[in-house]
Amino acid sequence: MVQQIRPSEPQYICVIPVESITGNHEEEIMTFGVSADEAKHQAEQLLRNNYGCERSQVMELMQQARIEQIGQWCSVDSQ
Repeated sequence: MVQQIRPSEPQYICVIPVESITGNHEEEIMTFGVSADEAKHQAEQLLRNNYGCERSQVMELMQQARIEQIGQWCSVDSQ
């Protein structure tokens, strides 16, 4: 069975490495959105609000971000 993504639910994920902020090796944060732009916007807000990043830090981190469709994370149930 393949998971179906509903149009009103998040369809994109934004993954941002935050090792430069936290000092934790390979640490990443993930945000979700119904569009790639919304996932990116959610990531920018999280970096500002939760991590206290300045605009320049946010821009630098977003250059390292990956935005992917969640659909590629769904798999066939092998029962």
